Amino acid sequence: MEIETQHKTVSKKIEDVYEFVTDLKNFEQLMPDSIDKFEVLDSDTFLFALSGMPQIVLKRKHQQPMDKLVLGAASDKLPFTLTVDLNAKNDDETGVILRFEGEFNSMMAMMIKTPITNFMNALSDNLSKI
Repeated sequence: MEIETQHKTVSKKIEDVYEFVTDLKNFEQLMPDSIDKFEVLDSDTFLFALSGMPQIVLKRKHQQPMDKLVLGAASDKLPFTLTVDLNAKNDDETGVILRFEGEFNSMMAMMIKTPITNFMNALSDNLSKI
């Protein structure tokens, strides 16, 4: 299953956006209003819980300076990645796309597609406002 947000523009230099997203504690500012819990476990790992959803732990898997950050599930039970792709539009604007990729059976995919799409859109919308 793949979900990709619409392309958003952040009115900041790509260096500033990259620094923001690679400092994982900043993800708390990007979370939707329905967040119940957010905790940074270490410099590469954080957990969060949304109302009515189980706790999710995300771990930094890969990052490419001024281009990409890949977070992945810390557990193998539900393997997925969340990728933040950046591109400089000009000196003061950065394009951002969020991409979710996971392998789920069809029943699970059907159940989680809408909540994950809403979550991704909230992250993307909040990132465009930083």
